[in-house]
Amino acid sequence: MIITDTHTHLYSEAFAEDRAEMIQRAIDANVTRFFIPAIDSTYTESMLQLEKDFPEHVFLMMGLHPTSVKDNYKEELRLVEDFLAKRKFCAIGEIGIDLYWDTSTLDIQIEAFRYQIKLAKQYKLPIVIHCREAFDEIFEVLEAEQSDDLFGIFHCFTGTLEQAQKAISYNMKLGIGGVVTFKNGKIDQFINQIELKHIVLETDAPYLSPKPYRGKRNESAYINKVLEKLAELYNTGVEDIANITTENSKAIFGI
Repeated sequence: MIITDTHTHLYSEAFAEDRAEMIQRAIDANVTRFFIPAIDSTYTESMLQLEKDFPEHVFLMMGLHPTSVKDNYKEELRLVEDFLAKRKFCAIGEIGIDLYWDTSTLDIQIEAFRYQIKLAKQYKLPIVIHCREAFDEIFEVLEAEQSDDLFGIFHCFTGTLEQAQKAISYNMKLGIGGVVTFKNGKIDQFINQIELKHIVLETDAPYLSPKPYRGKRNESAYINKVLEKLAELYNTGVEDIANITTENSKAIFGI
């Protein structure tokens, strides 16, 4: 059984003391494919080191996270473009709009999001979307940009059934993580109405730990708790969920 974590920040400072051991715990738990989202240029070096240390397991994205869209965003986007021209990445991500932390940067967040969608189309890569309190704004951009060559993952999906269906209509898979195990997460109430072909697994480690680890540091091995919850909700075996979601990740990333 191969389990794929489509979104994990393994380079995070939260793993500074035990990164190699934490990754090995995940591999021992059948989590052998890790897709690593970018945030901004301050993390690029540690991402590249991670790939060097675990070349058979780690696959890197490139992009500018919406909460890192600041006054220097054009310079950051140039660095993204430079790296895309230099070497291969598996996706443009994570990109999108975040109105939880700062609403004052909405205009430049939208600009950066659109710009990176164009890069994804240019390089024929999927996008990995970060959306926080911004479904309407994200959907407006996707509506304007939609085309056969726009596809990817709606990372950490926490919306409604209607929003899930809308995301899927834009060629997006839904990234399902620890929230599905929360009592108040809500997505557990309807997720089994979404066909499994539209779903991928993720942890967003070190954030959003599933039950029973909620409130503690998340790690990729804990994706098994998400897997078990989905198996319960879909009334099928964990191997089925692992196999289908891994195949879905291969369809998106081409790896």
